[in-house]
Amino acid sequence: MFSLDDLEASAALVHQYFPATPAFAWPLLAQRVGCEVWVKHENHTPVGAFKVRGGLVFMDRLKRRQPDCPGVISATRGNHGQSLAYAGGKLGIKVTIVVPVGNSAEKNGAMRALGAELIEYGADFDEARGHAEALAAERGLLFAPSYHPDLVEGVATWALELFRAAPKLDVLYAPIGLGSGIAGAIRARDLLGLDTEIIGVQSTEAPSYALSYAAGHVVQTNSANTNADGLATRQPSAAALDVIRAGASGIVTVNDTEIAETVRAYWTDTHNLAEGAGAAPLAALLQQRDRWAGKRAGVVLSGGNIDLALFRDWILA
Repeated sequence: MFSLDDLEASAALVHQYFPATPAFAWPLLAQRVGCEVWVKHENHTPVGAFKVRGGLVFMDRLKRRQPDCPGVISATRGNHGQSLAYAGGKLGIKVTIVVPVGNSAEKNGAMRALGAELIEYGADFDEARGHAEALAAERGLLFAPSYHPDLVEGVATWALELFRAAPKLDVLYAPIGLGSGIAGAIRARDLLGLDTEIIGVQSTEAPSYALSYAAGHVVQTNSANTNADGLATRQPSAAALDVIRAGASGIVTVNDTEIAETVRAYWTDTHNLAEGAGAAPLAALLQQRDRWAGKRAGVVLSGGNIDLALFRDWILA
């Protein structure tokens, strides 16, 4: 487990590529929710999502450990792949990404533009991940998982920035895809000695971590049918679940209608574009707003990479 000095060093590395992202308390959101709301704008990173932080730390350490690495391969619905492709381009490491068939065309285009070789395979993320693992063995590439200690440490830098930029938060809501974002937030909070409550957020249609949290062990679901593609995971990471069960006070599930409403809220109240997973923490806060009336809440707008067609559907619904 990384120390505060380690986290500071990772933040310094990340800041070689881009500055700390903004954290703002938006008045219209405060009126909407009934409490002070601090938004961490990870939609303002170079790839429009917080995953790039983990990708930079993961790939930088890989380059130091294996300077002759022939390349990495991974699976994604978009932001993890963009993260690796961005970092690979900066560090001279070849990146191959497997996405499910029918994945976001715009995210696919962004990964290609960043230099990744893109392969489409499978019906969902978990099938794409299995194919990526098989190709890693076949091609002699390093498989880069979506949950890894280096990714968690890198992604944790968003929470370090938020906790230092905002006044003391009573609660922080974070989305859960494979778990690096919330695990990093839990570790950053603990290293800073804060008592901020951290609550995870999943989709009602992809509740694998919520079910696992309640059961006390990994529970796999048969489907992950949500338009919030960053939340569409059927198979939790056991390591991530251990961190979440030890450090989060619970997991809230929100449906696509609630997520669509918060995509609209971000647009109208802050003029920021949010993807489904990025809007989910605000949706959960709105669902539980009576609990936090008059207090100070934090949410991470973890990404803004939403396809135009889906944005149009959600905004105009």
